[in-house]
Amino acid sequence: MNASDLRGLALATLFPGFLGAHDVPPWLAAMAAEGLGGVVLFGRNVDPDRGDAGVAALTGALHAINPDLMVAIDEEGGDVTRLDVAAGSMLPGNAALGALDDPEATERVAAEVAARLRACGIDLNLAPVADVDSNPLNPVIGVRSFGFDPDLVARHVAAYIAGQQAQGVAATAKHFPGHGGTSEDSHLVVPSIDDPLDVIQTRDLPPFRAAVKADVKIVMTAHIRYPALDGDRPATLSRPVITGMLRDELGYDGLVMTDGMDMYAISQTVGHAEGAVLALLAGVDALCVGGETVGPETVEAMVAALVDAVRTGRLPEERLAEAAGRVRALRGWVLDAASSPVLYGSAADAARRAVTVHGDITLTAPPLVVELDDDPSMAAGPIPWGVGRHLVDRLPGTVLARVTASTADLSAVLAALPSRRLVVGVRGVRRRPWQVAAVQAARAARPDLIVVDHDVNPLPEVLGEHYLLTHGAARVTAEAAAQRLAAALTP
Repeated sequence: MNASDLRGLALATLFPGFLGAHDVPPWLAAMAAEGLGGVVLFGRNVDPDRGDAGVAALTGALHAINPDLMVAIDEEGGDVTRLDVAAGSMLPGNAALGALDDPEATERVAAEVAARLRACGIDLNLAPVADVDSNPLNPVIGVRSFGFDPDLVARHVAAYIAGQQAQGVAATAKHFPGHGGTSEDSHLVVPSIDDPLDVIQTRDLPPFRAAVKADVKIVMTAHIRYPALDGDRPATLSRPVITGMLRDELGYDGLVMTDGMDMYAISQTVGHAEGAVLALLAGVDALCVGGETVGPETVEAMVAALVDAVRTGRLPEERLAEAAGRVRALRGWVLDAASSPVLYGSAADAARRAVTVHGDITLTAPPLVVELDDDPSMAAGPIPWGVGRHLVDRLPGTVLARVTASTADLSAVLAALPSRRLVVGVRGVRRRPWQVAAVQAARAARPDLIVVDHDVNPLPEVLGEHYLLTHGAARVTAEAAAQRLAAALTP
């Protein structure tokens, strides 16, 4: 095979991100014309003034350069959104859908988001998260999971895949073989799950088995070490995990894609170029490279590494051709897929039904809302969250204050409005002890305060007697909570 053919095969395995919401960068246009497999869109590619129409124009420009190029996005709903990055997601996240535990509703929600994605010209959604929320201190999964019960997660993963793929948008089960048990974030370190094989089999694999049975088109790998499976090598680079477990044991023959190769666990260890070769040797087909600092130099280095690995005999040419073939086969499926009727309004309905209410949460006057803010996860980014802004919209006169760990003394805020009922919004209290202390101090001053918890794994000492659980920080669930709080004062 000549150099040009090898370069084409290498390019077909790559899915880089890029900067810009209006024009296709020249370097990306050139690679797309040569046969680049696809691109990944992020919030930085969405112009808030143009919204979905702007995204459709951008994807249209990409497809005009190369109709076979695929466009992917992380539109999980809940805390992780790209299309709604400016205002928060209009989709309930996985935790809310899992709390509702209505697989038919999950399927309808997935169909609704997929119809929107297809209208935007997006071919692949890097969702659903198939991880089981087995570690309450996990800093990056949490609300992105359907829950802590493997069977519950499995049935909702299958339902989500069915709803999404019925619209001709390929679904992605991630992060194989499971990211829920970590206490660290693979964006920042190389986490390790040290549980024995039987625990991984019974806790983490059922959702992925369900995904394979549901004919999921993509499985995304985890940059996590599993010593019981392959010593110190992260799953993305592990042949026993990708080929042995996913391919041979689970019987999966679809596209395998890496999590972002720019994440610490790859870019700061073996590096992008060597990571590309090791991933394909492990059995991976597509390489996601989405970081803001990624540009043509990084992508070219990965292409060169793959071509050189074939020429030196390190990477079999047949393996590279197989990987590129799976990417092209998926594009064929997307082009041929039809779409089913969609029941619009399913997401808002599911969000309303998912909100959990306990105690007296009825507001009889505009409240004082205090939201305890902190740094978001790397996966979610700085997306607006909280019930306060929606109460301000519904109840004129509502006062909203946001505080952080460095400004967590609420005494002055409470003293300024002594007669207002207090609503406190929290997120991630298990990982943020300062929030626990702030709520307890506020409750001592205002025993009837209402807590709105926008996360999962709530603490009883934080919730108290009057609370709402939104099971995530989506805009749509926050609006549903605000509607419940303001019901007595609004028509």
